[in-house]
Amino acid sequence: MARRATDADNDDEWDDGDAEWGEDEDDGDEPSTIPCPYCRSEIHEDSPRCPRCERYLSSEDAPPARKPWWLIAGVIAGLACVYFWVVG
Repeated sequence: MARRATDADNDDEWDDGDAEWGEDEDDGDEPSTIPCPYCRSEIHEDSPRCPRCERYLSSEDAPPARKPWWLIAGVIAGLACVYFWVVG
């Protein structure tokens, strides 16, 4: 009959010299930083925007740009002219 492994049997396989769980040997104490392409201040490598100048580092991370108010006002005025021309 086969013998089942117990926790006491597995204790012999554990090596106390191993690195702790979750620790990386290559990571230092300092996070990796890069200079901001706009203001040259040091920022985290993975940040989507610079905390100093508040500009987005890539166009994919930036929110969509708003349309200028004069363009919207011009479209509304043009639609009003067409409406009064058809109805009037």
